Amino acid sequence: MEELKKFLKENKVIIGTNQVMKNLKLGKLKQVYLASNCPGNTKEDIKHYAKLNNVKVNELKENNEQLGVVCRKPFSISVLGY
Repeated sequence: MEELKKFLKENKVIIGTNQVMKNLKLGKLKQVYLASNCPGNTKEDIKHYAKLNNVKVNELKENNEQLGVVCRKPFSISVLGY
């Protein structure tokens, strides 16, 4: 979680399933963070593309609402990429 906070301060985080999937497919990400209650099909898709591009996937213990608070956003966040 500390590593994620560092990336947030540097404004290098991509928020949202669609944006993360797009960047994963293009090979632009190094790591992906998933909320504990991220939908199963989304989790499977992200893990598949991450494996193809050798991207590390971190499953967080925080749920999507808590992740939104950590990112200082007024909405829930299930997927983040760096």
